[in-house]
Amino acid sequence: MNLTNSITILLLATGAFFFLAGAIGLLRFPDVFTRLHALTKVDNLGLGLIVAALSIQAESWTVVGKLVLIWLLVLFASSTTCHLIARAALHKNLLPWKSR
Repeated sequence: MNLTNSITILLLATGAFFFLAGAIGLLRFPDVFTRLHALTKVDNLGLGLIVAALSIQAESWTVVGKLVLIWLLVLFASSTTCHLIARAALHKNLLPWKSR
């Protein structure tokens, strides 16, 4: 196995780990605001690592450009959706969780 494949496997495994951490955070965190934080931050990082891994294996710069554009679109959509969900939760008077 060459260095390129090793780096790709490492990036894919790390990205999958961050996706798993986001899913666990979605299930375990106590309120909508902390769940949104887990999903948007961790999933965007996981997707970035997977895009980096796929970019290493890409055959041309156009494929890399498309992958980066997809990642940027997901970043924008994720942050916008997170903001809208948090705003709707505040309008329904859902208060952020506070430790006791």
